[in-house]
Amino acid sequence: MSGVQTITVGAGEGDQRLDRWLKRRFPHLAQSRIEKMCRKGELRVDGGRVKSGARIEEGQSVRVPPLPEPGEVKSAPKPKVTDEDAEMIRRAVLFRDDTMIVLNKPAGLPSQGGSGQGGRHVDGLAEALCFDLDEKPRLVHRLDKDTSGILVLARTRLAAKGLGEAFRHRTTRKIYWAAVAGVPVPRMGTIRFGLMKAAGHGAGGEGERMICVHPAEIDSTPDAKRATTDYAVLSALGGRVSWAALVPVTGRTHQLRAHMAELGHPIMGDGKYGGSGQENLGDGWGASMGGDLSRKLHLHARSLSLTHPETGARMNFVAPLPEHMARTWDTLEWRAGDVPDDPFREEE
Repeated sequence: MSGVQTITVGAGEGDQRLDRWLKRRFPHLAQSRIEKMCRKGELRVDGGRVKSGARIEEGQSVRVPPLPEPGEVKSAPKPKVTDEDAEMIRRAVLFRDDTMIVLNKPAGLPSQGGSGQGGRHVDGLAEALCFDLDEKPRLVHRLDKDTSGILVLARTRLAAKGLGEAFRHRTTRKIYWAAVAGVPVPRMGTIRFGLMKAAGHGAGGEGERMICVHPAEIDSTPDAKRATTDYAVLSALGGRVSWAALVPVTGRTHQLRAHMAELGHPIMGDGKYGGSGQENLGDGWGASMGGDLSRKLHLHARSLSLTHPETGARMNFVAPLPEHMARTWDTLEWRAGDVPDDPFREEE
């Protein structure tokens, strides 16, 4: 094993995650090993403890504890992308150039790996999206497993930096479509409840959910974070169900789902926030509507506008509804052509 090393972040290596920087320096280093070194305080930046996702800057000093030599650790082979999965993920491509790829992520496909997911997630299947480049594209943001719609991957490290900053600084604009219980009043508004994590029911914390915190209590509630969602009702079936457009002004975990449930209008098919306490098993609100309506989550990242990180051009992408939501829209006679692309701008 090598001894303790102190490595200076070199020119052009700044503004990236610590774990990614380490993997470029030590390709044999597993993510689990990096996480363990961070937890034990063995891995330090400028003398301080850090998390694996901390961003490092040029000129900083990284203390690296003794590491095994490449031949000492036999890493598990990467799951092979099957021909069927490769075809599926390539069919999901809405746009591709030398800088980025825009997908219409299928519902039920995780963005990244987790417990029991293996390699069947967007990040793992990205190996099939290299096309004419040698390196696989990188995720620059995420969608919940059961949420479908627009997901962006960067094809180069420079593009990942630019797109990542755009999402962090909210210069992108995302509009989601959802079918929700009842009809929100007023039909257009803003939800400002804070959000905090509640422990999950699994042995490893699986099944965690977000709890809403009243705006007046956010500052006095430990771990609560401010969250803002704009919503607009586009159409309604009596007082039973509404077609809503949602804009996450902030980007918290499960924000849209938790906020709509707190408003009293949970998203159709949401088993976690729709009243059942289950993990999207179809027994949340909407399961009893019957007919041809699916019990799957009815939340879709419909459109995204962003500035191209290389050309500077403003671009807008629109993702068709997944099959289960398209059937619901047909049943309820909701038509995309009958509503504005951005109902919030129309009111300005």
